[in-house]
Amino acid sequence: MKRLFALIAVFGMLFFMASNVALAQEEEAAATEQVEQTSAAIAEEDAAAAAEEGKSLHSQMKQKFIEGDPAFMSFVLVALILGLAFAIERVLYLNLATSNTKKLLASVEEALESGGVEAAKEVCRTTRGPVASIFYQGLDRFDHGIDVVEKTVISYGGVQAGLLEKGLSWIALFIALAPMLGFMGTVIGMIGAFDAIEVAGDISPSLVAGGIKVALITTVSGLVVAMILQVFYNYCVAKIDSIINSMEDASISLLDLLVKHNMKK
Repeated sequence: MKRLFALIAVFGMLFFMASNVALAQEEEAAATEQVEQTSAAIAEEDAAAAAEEGKSLHSQMKQKFIEGDPAFMSFVLVALILGLAFAIERVLYLNLATSNTKKLLASVEEALESGGVEAAKEVCRTTRGPVASIFYQGLDRFDHGIDVVEKTVISYGGVQAGLLEKGLSWIALFIALAPMLGFMGTVIGMIGAFDAIEVAGDISPSLVAGGIKVALITTVSGLVVAMILQVFYNYCVAKIDSIINSMEDASISLLDLLVKHNMKK
């Protein structure tokens, strides 16, 4: 009896252990299969992400340019290129026209005290910028009196202000023109969509999607071009205002220096 009980207990233990081993193997196989499926899904996602990242900004912009119909996008691109050309030229010119007026005034005052008007003119001749040009024109007419110098400074200041503002009207033109070109593409794209509906005699998303997509891409492109050029335009306007204020302040200081120099003679 004890032997039978022992045999039953041994067989029971063996059966229980075998069941646990089988269950563990099944769970391990299921877990392995799940891990493999997860790994495959992750690999597919990584491959898709890598393919998406593989598209450079240049290729994406090129694709949108083609989708927006090159016939209309070309005009928007030309507006961007020409607008940027004028804007960059103005930015470079205005930065070169910026000068240290306080240092120039100090040099002119020192030259007036040491070498007179001719020495001051030489200082202005070797200094770049509109302020130095105005100073030179005023000093060149010092012999005609302070009133003539003042009129010369005012007149030549207006000339220099016109040179500073040269080209801004073209930038403003392209700022206004780019959205108009985009809106024109929008209208023509919608006309094409309605023509497609008229020909098919039915309305379906796939039928009008092409025309609407062209309309939206051209509109966005025109607005983006206008915003880019507007930033440059506002920078140029602010820079011109700053230079003109410096010119006016320096011109007043120059007249004061000439009055003092004239009184010492």
